[in-house]
Amino acid sequence: MAKKYKTALVTGGAGFIGSHIVDALIRRRIKVYVIDDMSSGQKKNINPNAHFTKMSILNPAFPKFLRRIKPDVVFHLAAQINLRQSVIDPPADARVNIMGTLTLAHLAGEIGVKKIIFSSSGGAMYPDGAKIPYSEKTPPGPISPYGISKRSGEMYLNFAYQVHGVPYVALRYSNVYGPRQNSKGEAGVVSIFAEGMLRGDDLAISGTGKQTRDFVFVGDVVRANMLAMRKNVVGEFNIGTGKETNINNLFKKIKKITGYKIKVEKSPAPSGEVMRSVLNSSKAKKVLGWEPKVGLEKGLEKTVRWFEKRK
Repeated sequence: MAKKYKTALVTGGAGFIGSHIVDALIRRRIKVYVIDDMSSGQKKNINPNAHFTKMSILNPAFPKFLRRIKPDVVFHLAAQINLRQSVIDPPADARVNIMGTLTLAHLAGEIGVKKIIFSSSGGAMYPDGAKIPYSEKTPPGPISPYGISKRSGEMYLNFAYQVHGVPYVALRYSNVYGPRQNSKGEAGVVSIFAEGMLRGDDLAISGTGKQTRDFVFVGDVVRANMLAMRKNVVGEFNIGTGKETNINNLFKKIKKITGYKIKVEKSPAPSGEVMRSVLNSSKAKKVLGWEPKVGLEKGLEKTVRWFEKRK
């Protein structure tokens, strides 16, 4: 049970998903350390009861920091998350997403980490054209450097488990959305649409808009992380709703909530983007006892209202 974990480290804990995980851990009275290089994290996201250090997982001081705090459990979210940027500069993507994860996996056994919960990607893990919905039995076939780096991270964590006995759970998220999502640069499409519509910006849909995604609310993702921490399990788990929504329909749903009136444009689709992505999360339901609770309409409403309060 969670009581055996007295201390936790959340890498990337000032970011969108990581900061919500920090909040959930603090509610459970676990001492939480946060590191984040603030490349995409935001100071206002950091829970004041967390012990925050501004640091990259690539910092030469990171191993010393890890040996000093000796966390019982690590939630590893620090990553380069921009798919387009991973295509432009694969080595930079690999340095953070592969070498950063490898460093953590290598040190975990030495310092006595009891478990690592890794934020992986279901959206970038599976090959375009594979049978929908993707299950964990679908052979991985990432087509972007970002997806390749996430799969590499999973494999290094499995290596650490096999060789050093450090249990891990890799949660392969579908498209996560919700409050605190950053709409700057390449971020989640929900936050880009929601904030842009509320500002009255001109907006564009990439490609035809017929590409589909599986949108899962951040609160449900946090719950999956807490269950992964508590349960005595190891391996990969898809975390999604099992429901496809195309981007054109998503735009219409957010438009209805915001009252947006401007005509949308179309822009070129990025390289490395799959046309269909939806996850089968029955393994998570069976083994973790997890299933999504927040439907898309309710989740979009919550997200838009959060952006409204920030205006």
